[in-house]
Amino acid sequence: MRENVGVGRYAPAPGAAPLSRMIAAQTAFETKMLLRNGEQLLLTVIIPSLLLVLFSTVDIIDTGSGASVDFLTPGVLALAVMSTAFTGQAIATGFERRYGVLKRLGASPLPRWALMTAKTLSVLVTEVLQIVLLTVIAFALGWSPDGNPFAVLLLLVLGTAAFSGLGLLMAGTLKAEATLAAANLVFVLLLVGGGVIVPLDEFPEVARTLLGLLPISALSEGLRDVLQHGAGMPWGDLGVLAVWAVLGLGAAARLFRWE
Repeated sequence: MRENVGVGRYAPAPGAAPLSRMIAAQTAFETKMLLRNGEQLLLTVIIPSLLLVLFSTVDIIDTGSGASVDFLTPGVLALAVMSTAFTGQAIATGFERRYGVLKRLGASPLPRWALMTAKTLSVLVTEVLQIVLLTVIAFALGWSPDGNPFAVLLLLVLGTAAFSGLGLLMAGTLKAEATLAAANLVFVLLLVGGGVIVPLDEFPEVARTLLGLLPISALSEGLRDVLQHGAGMPWGDLGVLAVWAVLGLGAAARLFRWE
């Protein structure tokens, strides 16, 4: 029974939930929506897993000395980050913007910056699930990683920031259909030319230099230097990712249109 505690006052008092609870609830919602989407699961889970198993067990591409899985796993981990933080987020956010979902959420008690925070946290949760799954598969295939775990974490965080910024920039400036086409096209091009499956050494020198400046190349090569070759801190690759993160997030914050 509602308790009347005075004129116009009721218990419990109506009002918005604490900000932390709103962000947590929106993060859980975003994560569930992502994991229930068949196309998103194809990009984030199925394709990276199939690529890892296929190219680790079938001698199709020359990955140099050592086991193929040692070369492929860092690249596939980088691909998983890109598929979630860039491709999946760009497509989902682009269609949310088209259908007015972002506009309505922007008018809710949840601040716009908190909505973007929830989307970022959702990406991180999904990436953790991806990395756990791919790591289990890689170990089953005989993967033997090496190197500094902190360097790996820093690469993954900067890679996520870089791809998130670029994904939000695309979703916030292009039409949803254009975002869908462009995001999938970029995914395929970077899968082939980003050092994920095909070593960058296979490309001509000029192309190799330019491709090395891409965020997917910096992330895959940085992870490979640490996990396969036992490098300490790949400062060059970290620098490339940091530049992309600053540019992408800065441009997205400035140019993103909510409707």
